[in-house]
Amino acid sequence: MSKGTYPLKLPLSIKKAAQRLAKEDGVSLNQWIAVAVAEKVGTVETAAHFFARRSEGAPEDLLVLLRSAPNVPAIVGDKLTAANS
Repeated sequence: MSKGTYPLKLPLSIKKAAQRLAKEDGVSLNQWIAVAVAEKVGTVETAAHFFARRSEGAPEDLLVLLRSAPNVPAIVGDKLTAANS
């Protein structure tokens, strides 16, 4: 695994909290920060992948779904009003 360096400047309060948490986990501050960044990258990439997959459908697919909905009056209290539309 290749490694890159990056000079990281943190507010002192965040650095102290990260040091405390790293110590509780029994790892170095460097390792703790690397894992935190890896978790964030994974979260962001997973979310991007999820939303990309959700947007793959064509607009016509949504029309098919909407046309299959029953044509019945709205349930009491479930109508849009000028205030919430």
